[in-house]
Amino acid sequence: MRAARPVLAALAALVFGTGACVAEMRPPPGASSCTGCHAEGAAMGRLEGRSEAEIVAALDAFRSGTRPATLMNRIAKGFDAQESRAIAAWLAAQGAR
Repeated sequence: MRAARPVLAALAALVFGTGACVAEMRPPPGASSCTGCHAEGAAMGRLEGRSEAEIVAALDAFRSGTRPATLMNRIAKGFDAQESRAIAAWLAAQGAR
């Protein structure tokens, strides 16, 4: 249950409208690895500050195979829908800092 706590905290912050808290908390599992390819100035573009809906939709499309990819499809399959939403919420909140 310990691994689920950051995910649950992120989701609770979203439900109760405390998006600022999401930006201040530790990234949910998997989110920090996104910056390797998606940091400021990186070839794949920055994710921080993009809308949560956009990030979730992209992860869903990669996971289902409807969006072609060489690597992201395999990465996205490592996250379930709840984990994807938590990652997307955290990344979106980073632009609000």
